[in-house]
Amino acid sequence: MVCFLMPSCEKFLSTTPQDFLSTPNYYETEEHLQTALNGVYSRLQQDALYGANLWSYYDIADEFYWSMTNVTQTAPDIAIYRHSPSDAQVRVLWQTCYKGIGDANMLIANINKPIMDEQRRSTILGEALFLRAYYYFLLVSNYGKVPMPLEPVTSPAGNDMPASSIREVYDQIIQDMEIAETLVLPIQDIGFGGRISKSAVRGILARVNLYMAGYPLQDESRFAETVRWARMLINDPVHRLNPDYTDIFLRYARDEYDIGESIWEVEFWGNRADAYVSSGRLGSRNGIEMRNNDFLDEIGFAYGQISAVGRLYRRYENGDVRRDWAIAPFRFASNGTENPWNANQLYERNCGKWRRKPELVIPKNRNFTPQNFPILRYADVLLMYAEAVNELLGPEEALPALNQVRARANASLYIGANAITNPDVFREVLREERSRELCFEALRKMDLIRWGIFSDTMFWLGIEIAGEVPASRIYAPYAAQNVSTRHLLYPIPTYELSLNRSLEQNPNW
Repeated sequence: MVCFLMPSCEKFLSTTPQDFLSTPNYYETEEHLQTALNGVYSRLQQDALYGANLWSYYDIADEFYWSMTNVTQTAPDIAIYRHSPSDAQVRVLWQTCYKGIGDANMLIANINKPIMDEQRRSTILGEALFLRAYYYFLLVSNYGKVPMPLEPVTSPAGNDMPASSIREVYDQIIQDMEIAETLVLPIQDIGFGGRISKSAVRGILARVNLYMAGYPLQDESRFAETVRWARMLINDPVHRLNPDYTDIFLRYARDEYDIGESIWEVEFWGNRADAYVSSGRLGSRNGIEMRNNDFLDEIGFAYGQISAVGRLYRRYENGDVRRDWAIAPFRFASNGTENPWNANQLYERNCGKWRRKPELVIPKNRNFTPQNFPILRYADVLLMYAEAVNELLGPEEALPALNQVRARANASLYIGANAITNPDVFREVLREERSRELCFEALRKMDLIRWGIFSDTMFWLGIEIAGEVPASRIYAPYAAQNVSTRHLLYPIPTYELSLNRSLEQNPNW
């Protein structure tokens, strides 16, 4: 993996700095700029983002639940929608994004300082602009209206900033990303998915525009923009589906790249045995449970803290190769053997996408892994394209993209007499397909919210789970049963409200 080094300015990197870094002797060379850019990237690797929480605590919807080892164990409040504005997990997501924004703002402000190759300078600027915009995207989709500093904060007075509207934040995101798209390199020139490429920018622009088309902005003009950016990837011969669905995830474990399918990944590496600490919890927190240290290097330690709900399993038709990879069809016995689940044991099954056995780094760490996390895959681009095209032109034009994804999975195709002709029917099929393809990839909750169906989905899911869950898993419906309309957004952290008197709390918090 590529090593992203942290810049030595941690004390400055806060949304509410009390001490400020003096920079007259920094940003003097290309190396300084690159080190600073690595720092902007590194925020993605932290636990609050893709190191752990975005794909576990923050994405609990209708695919999985927090799997406690017994009914008396306390789950993290945020994982069962029992959090408050003072919850630490509510605060660290906010602060980590703003630290990334602060890093980016400082780099952008000093981008012209060194004498260096102008093409390289432009590339660094493009990556920094995109990453700043992406951190704002995480903030606005999770918290709604947020402050939007675009310059380095150089005094305590700069912390007293009112929130910008959701529309203003999205407009800035689009502006920064569209500039970045003209500056960054093609993915084939980079050769791997760990840096921002033109393909990554285009794919995330498709996602941002699709979010703008849904709740809360409901700007349906953005469907056309989603199609425009997604089509650039579809027309690019570099990108295609990996013919083997399971190989996508084996590659993340084995430190192998496939830029055709995996367009943007968060880099992790190592086993924390040396000074280069950049391993996450992918596969440890959400892998197939194995807590016997005797099999640490052979199988890999995993807590099994994420289990699928029965609804997710039933979404797949028989023969769909994704089902038994995404949802583990077996459990590990204490002696390391794989024991298959019975047909009616749906709520006991762990997430199977992130298996630790294929990892090559030995010795394996109990808690941390070198597995990369995919922020953007080509399959997602095809499904975003199909969704937007259906809204603009109807199912006939959208079906080929959907069928590509299903063909790779060995699922039945919507062709001939099975073709979908009703846009409303296609919309529902597409929503289910996104879950089948992209489950456990930190997208589902936000999909349900932008479709305007999150609260209702969770209400009926809670009833469904309570009616069929085994006695040993009576805690499975806790999250769904606790959801209300206020959970469309996280509350503004209490800590931030105490420091920025211009902020207002989100509704019902």
